[in-house]
Amino acid sequence: MHLTEYARYDAVGLAELVTKKEVTSKELASLALQAIDHVNADLNATIQTFTERVDSCAASGPFSGVPMLNKDIGCEEKGVLCEMGSKLALGNICTQDSLVFSRFRQAGFINLGRTTTPEFGLAGVTENSVTGISRNPWNRDHTPGGSSGGSCAMVAAGAVPIATASDAGGSIRSPASHSGLVGLKPTRGRIPAGPSHAESLNGLGTTFAVTRTMRDCAATLDAVQGAAIGDPYKIAPPARPYMDELGQRSKPMRIAYSTTPWVRACDPEVDAGVKQALSVLEDAGHHVEEARPEIDYVALMAAALTLSCASVANSSDALGALLDRKPGPDNLQSATWAFYEVGKKLSASDVLNALDVLNVVNRQAGQFFESYDVLVLPSCLGPAPLIGALDCDPVGPVDPHTWNEQVSKLGVFMPLFNVTGQPAISLPLHQSSTGLPIGVQFAAKFGDEARLFALGGLLEEALPWADRIPPLHVSNKLSQ
Repeated sequence: MHLTEYARYDAVGLAELVTKKEVTSKELASLALQAIDHVNADLNATIQTFTERVDSCAASGPFSGVPMLNKDIGCEEKGVLCEMGSKLALGNICTQDSLVFSRFRQAGFINLGRTTTPEFGLAGVTENSVTGISRNPWNRDHTPGGSSGGSCAMVAAGAVPIATASDAGGSIRSPASHSGLVGLKPTRGRIPAGPSHAESLNGLGTTFAVTRTMRDCAATLDAVQGAAIGDPYKIAPPARPYMDELGQRSKPMRIAYSTTPWVRACDPEVDAGVKQALSVLEDAGHHVEEARPEIDYVALMAAALTLSCASVANSSDALGALLDRKPGPDNLQSATWAFYEVGKKLSASDVLNALDVLNVVNRQAGQFFESYDVLVLPSCLGPAPLIGALDCDPVGPVDPHTWNEQVSKLGVFMPLFNVTGQPAISLPLHQSSTGLPIGVQFAAKFGDEARLFALGGLLEEALPWADRIPPLHVSNKLSQ
């Protein structure tokens, strides 16, 4: 197989070739490492590769040795570094697999490296003081987004068909939108957070993956979903495999939409992308009307910030104790240090009050979804920002509230679904006049990923994106 051919296959397609014995998993791993080398110097999105794993690759599970990359936070692999973009965490080696990583392994994926993330995944850009700036293959002057920007850059550039990602406020969906990928945040509890945590960030966070195709997204969720022993609760399993839902012509759905954010304005090109998707859905017989949940967005973000500050303080202290370091401005970026200082001053009542605020928001949104099956929104309010649009390590005192507003200004439609736990997906349906990807977001009722796959399959057929590849891509790089 030629490297250009490899870069055009999705994970399901590569697994089928292995099953047919047209290529071996060892050959795929070798090709993936070559592909990473071809683009990473320009993207700075992979910080370590595991070349020694090529000789031990073996076909197993539904993905038969398909190569992947692993985000450097949220999906731990035993015996491997997990430094989370932070000087504080340098040299941190995982002592056990996270449950979701063990499921990726059981599914047959071969992890060939670590991808970049902002420090502790806090920012909507992928820049940190340890690994530097990661860039967008659609335009290197722009960020691939964050916090799963490294994973998104490598998948978009054709280095691997899939990479792990995590989302506590849009960190799967936002970089997927900026990088032209499929980015699903599954329902809370669909994928276990253990064994280290019952829930990630008080239930706001989850780990999954970014892909180029809907079938890769569906097949991967089929492979890794399901409660684990000791989980605090179990949600209803899917009625049938998600792969079977792709493009299903369901009964007419009641679909709400909005391009009017609770704060700020939406880019006209983003609005156009949403309207184009809605036209396809109306043509398919679905009922579409303009509506959105009425929530207190300012209170939501203040409560989420409280939980983030508490989490940064707690995890930094735990890392410091583990690695015999004291958290401080010498090993934490200034924005992270500001979060830490606020977190250390919070009381138990502050955290519980924040959870009460999120409960109110959850109930308000839940009432809205009693009337609608799906809500269609922009993924982000504009295309990928320029590098440097957000300073992750500003000089001087940092106000966490002000800094967090800057982080979230493009992704105002995303955190709601981390609060409610509902599934939400960004699909790469549109492009800006300058060629940058623009995602459209779809959210369904709690536990109802099936509707998202049905609509996603329909839209992938009507508005195909597979043939769109960025200027910085493995196949283009080889022809230069």
